[in-house]
Amino acid sequence: MESSWEPADAAFREELSAYLDEELGGWERSETGLGSAVYTDFSRRFVRRLADRGWLTPHWPEEYGGGGQGAWQHFVLGEEMWKRGEPRGPQYMNVNWVGPALIKYGTQEQKRTLLPPIARGEVFWCQGFSEPEAGTDLAALRTRAVRDGDDYILNGQKIWTSYANAADHCFLLARTGTLADGRDGISVFLLPLRTPGVEVRRIEGLVGEHSFNELFLTDVRVPAGCLLGEENKGWRIVRRTLAYERVGAPRYARAALVLDRLAEWSRAHGRLRDTGVQEQFGHARTLCEAARVLVYRVIDERAKEREPSAYAYQARAAMVQAERAVGDLALDVMGSEALVEGALGDAQFRNSLGAGIAAGSYEVQLNLISRLILNLPKE
Repeated sequence: MESSWEPADAAFREELSAYLDEELGGWERSETGLGSAVYTDFSRRFVRRLADRGWLTPHWPEEYGGGGQGAWQHFVLGEEMWKRGEPRGPQYMNVNWVGPALIKYGTQEQKRTLLPPIARGEVFWCQGFSEPEAGTDLAALRTRAVRDGDDYILNGQKIWTSYANAADHCFLLARTGTLADGRDGISVFLLPLRTPGVEVRRIEGLVGEHSFNELFLTDVRVPAGCLLGEENKGWRIVRRTLAYERVGAPRYARAALVLDRLAEWSRAHGRLRDTGVQEQFGHARTLCEAARVLVYRVIDERAKEREPSAYAYQARAAMVQAERAVGDLALDVMGSEALVEGALGDAQFRNSLGAGIAAGSYEVQLNLISRLILNLPKE
């Protein structure tokens, strides 16, 4: 397998890395403060500087404010950002899957009004998928959208909606058919969160301020132009979107960097002389590299403009395993010191908790792998 980078992509990584080292300086991601006003304000300023350099949406077509550079340059960008703790904040969702969904399924009016602000780094988006009775089983969602003349009226509740407290828009799933229709009665709406009847409530959580919000929709009236794609045909959009989302955050890059820092700590404290600890480091490193290779296979499909495959589920599961292995290792080698808020071990442990839930739970990924890749029967 040829694993070297194209010269243009390698040069981009070198230029980008040098810029980020200078631009970010001593900036360090706070695992418990991603939803804070300070972090949100920083992200908004930072992504606008990226946009000015053409580095926020390098993989988008030029006609939509992108650089036309393709999937690999986009992923170089993602890796370098996640190594540094993802200073773009929720913008990685905007550029990775919200924008491409709009490009593929949006009307000309939707593209004209919604894509430029994303490409300029002016807006945050969140996703309204999970509900209290529809988490791992999205097809069971109950949020309703009823057509009323030229509008839709939305009622329902979403939960675990990351960044909803700071977002401007929500990529929202709602049922336009009956519950019995299952997946065939679901539609996608592009909801401005300042619309009357929308209420966001924070949920305090262990993994950080940003992570958990509830979204309540009470007689929310939106124009029919907020519908993405066809009514009742949203599930195909969701499937494609989730395939992009599952590898959109290269968590292995951050986990590998944390692993290097743990090795430095362990060496300084005499822990690396323990052969058992050495084996743990080797196992965690192997999982990080396996995740990277599996993700690259998915990006290769994207670069060749193939439809998303089941390999995205495999890559996502591998990233969860890598993050968990590094988190467990931090607790093992650092002991109680790893539990101090803000410490390296504490930050990685929080990351590993979220990794197994975001973009579909780890167990859901395993079920999909068993059916779609291993061809095992469904129980």
